[in-house]
Amino acid sequence: MARVISVAVKEGGANPETNAKLRLAFETAKKLNMPKENVERAIARGAGPSEGEKLEEVSFEAYGPGGVAVIIDGITDNKNRTLGEVKQILNQNNGKLVGEGAVRWMFERRGTIIVNSKIQNPKSKTKEELELIAIEAGADDVYWHDDFLDIYTKPEDLESVRKKLDERGVKIESASLDWVAKELADVNEKDKEVCQKLFDALDDNDAVQDIYSNLKD
Repeated sequence: MARVISVAVKEGGANPETNAKLRLAFETAKKLNMPKENVERAIARGAGPSEGEKLEEVSFEAYGPGGVAVIIDGITDNKNRTLGEVKQILNQNNGKLVGEGAVRWMFERRGTIIVNSKIQNPKSKTKEELELIAIEAGADDVYWHDDFLDIYTKPEDLESVRKKLDERGVKIESASLDWVAKELADVNEKDKEVCQKLFDALDDNDAVQDIYSNLKD
């Protein structure tokens, strides 16, 4: 989260009122109970001079087991090193790095808000009511998986939809800009298990921030 905050400040300034990316980072850091001094240090790092360690965002595209499409987003101080590490992880887990644009066309950039129905006021917000509130707030699409409601928006509408949900008393689990698969790939159980091992190995890499795939649950 420190890297996310630093990069957000570097790109859009230290005012969360005018920097939506930083505002989302602050909200996530708060949910993760990130110490205040760590947040302040990350802000100073992003706002300070660029000497020393230089952080940059990176994005890689790959195919995983069973032909699953994968997008790997990260923040690193050494792009070449991270590229080598990601390539090695893919090779060790039946994956393959591909060129820019090879799989990204299978995804679209969308705002994603996740709501846990279990932590809402049960007297006033049933699943049907939550769905209706989301649509009235401007959601493009909604999708239930168990007790979680995924609310999808246009990237530019993420903040306004989030604010309207908040005004209606909806407790939000997370809000972020994500790569969402246009169609999901259904693979066999063995490939699913290997895919999960690949995702876990990528997640263990310090530079990797987000992993997106079109794998069907």
